[in-house]
Amino acid sequence: MKDIKMSEKPWDGRFSEKTDKLAEAFTSSIQIDRRLYAYDIEGSIAHCKMLAKVGIITDGEASVLVQGLEQIKTEIEHGQFRFDDSLEDIHMHIEDRLFQIVGTVARKLHTARSRNDQVALDIRMYLRAETLNIIALLQQLRKVIVTLAKTNIDIVLPGYTHLQRAQPVLLSHHLMAYYEMFTRDSERFRDGLKRTDVMPLGSAALAGTTYPIDRHYTATLLNFPKISANSMDSVADRDFIIEFLASASLCMVHFSRLSEELILWSSAEFGFVEFSDAFSTGSSIMPQKKNPDVAELVRGKTGSVFGSLIALLTLMKSLPMTYNRDMQEDKKPLFEAADTLKACIEIYAAMLPTMKINRDVMYRAAGSGFLNATDMADYLVTKGMPFREAHSCAGKAVAYALRQKKELHELSLEELKTFSPLISEDIFSFLTIEQMISRRKSFGGTAAENVMAAVKETERQLAI
Repeated sequence: MKDIKMSEKPWDGRFSEKTDKLAEAFTSSIQIDRRLYAYDIEGSIAHCKMLAKVGIITDGEASVLVQGLEQIKTEIEHGQFRFDDSLEDIHMHIEDRLFQIVGTVARKLHTARSRNDQVALDIRMYLRAETLNIIALLQQLRKVIVTLAKTNIDIVLPGYTHLQRAQPVLLSHHLMAYYEMFTRDSERFRDGLKRTDVMPLGSAALAGTTYPIDRHYTATLLNFPKISANSMDSVADRDFIIEFLASASLCMVHFSRLSEELILWSSAEFGFVEFSDAFSTGSSIMPQKKNPDVAELVRGKTGSVFGSLIALLTLMKSLPMTYNRDMQEDKKPLFEAADTLKACIEIYAAMLPTMKINRDVMYRAAGSGFLNATDMADYLVTKGMPFREAHSCAGKAVAYALRQKKELHELSLEELKTFSPLISEDIFSFLTIEQMISRRKSFGGTAAENVMAAVKETERQLAI
């Protein structure tokens, strides 16, 4: 029998022609999946130890294979490994190099597994690690937000609805709204781990294997809390990637919303904040420009993460069971989305503490635009007027003040009394910014004591 070289295709026995070079380049994924090398090697070592445990290979063979795999990992880490399109993917590169190092025994490593369950394992291990990394990065960002909120607890700015000034709020309250968003993101990623952290190896191509393998032992070696229950689903499932990308997309929505607000706030029209020079750029033609490019790029990168989600949904929507080569295209959008999200979290965690907050500008903005109209209505309710009547009364007062080019609190008592005999001198205390803030004590409201309580609770949760 001919001594087959490992560098030949693993399916050469069935074929009479060599693969065309164009086809080799077209079908190769090594430029994308090479980054899975550490997970592929770790999975192979665990598989090797399992094969020895159940007696499919000897302990001596397992030892040789493990040493060879560890050598390959070192070579890749030190840039001493050669990649070649003819070997298609990271799995075949490692297997071919293992043959060069340890010889014929390398052929035994693929016993009781397929590249179908092998790549499913690699992606799950990669995504588990990336998800944990993202959760840790989000925790650091949340700490930054909480610290900013605590430091700026006395700063007031207008809260907006429809991008129109609505009611004054504490800046800290506004910041803590984003804390809540990013906390939900963390929870979504952590919940997704339950469906990612499932060990598929041992499902083989699609039907399982005839060998007496111990999948639970392999799962223990790789720190998987559970193993997949159906061999066909094991190799066909990419739900966990789609779920990750959906969580990543939602997280980027939150970054995009934050970016949009900061971009607006940094404009001359608002003047609420100023980005540090270290996180801004200038214009090649206009010397005066200071552009919020970091925030703009984060807002722009949101689209690419959305694109990754749509790409995977489209990829999987019509695939018959089980593995199809289309699924090779799952890695690029996954890797790009994970890299983009991590970069956005890191840049925001670094940028936010350097941002200058213009408290006086914010305060002045909160004092104009009739933000105390609701408080006038609330005042009338305390005097016994039904809210709908009080709302109408305050609205008429606003209309009058607009004609007079004054704010409500700038009207005289006599002017205000023309709208209701229930109004007396004590109305003016209701209409101050400080009172508007401090009276909103309902749970979750913007009163300083509420916000500080929320900050302290998050500090406890985050161990700040």
